Amino acid sequence: MRFVNPIPFVSDIARSKVFYSDLLGLKILNDFGNFVLFETGFAIHDGKSLEQTVWRKSSETTEPYGRGNILLYFEHEDVDAAFMAIAPHVNLIHPVEKQEWGQRVFRFYDPDGHAVEIGEPQRDMMAD
Repeated sequence: MRFVNPIPFVSDIARSKVFYSDLLGLKILNDFGNFVLFETGFAIHDGKSLEQTVWRKSSETTEPYGRGNILLYFEHEDVDAAFMAIAPHVNLIHPVEKQEWGQRVFRFYDPDGHAVEIGEPQRDMMAD
């Protein structure tokens, strides 16, 4: 068995596709309308249709899908440049800061309230 990818539920697939492709710079590998797979293996799925597929019913709630219980992690070669490009367009959790383990990261929310972290590549930390 091997883990393949997380698939966050999103409330507006078009909005989330633009967010992840245009703002975060992820390249779309396949766009199936209600499911979008990016080259990195990350994917998003229209929440209502995925609820129907998985549980055979859609929830009636209007609560955001992000529940503060998962962190979507990405790496960027230049975390400061990524911060400057992304921060003005998101609900920021915190700016770039050094973590206990030495990695520099920043965190923010995507349009559905999922927490997103962008950090410098882990290999860079070993060189320090």
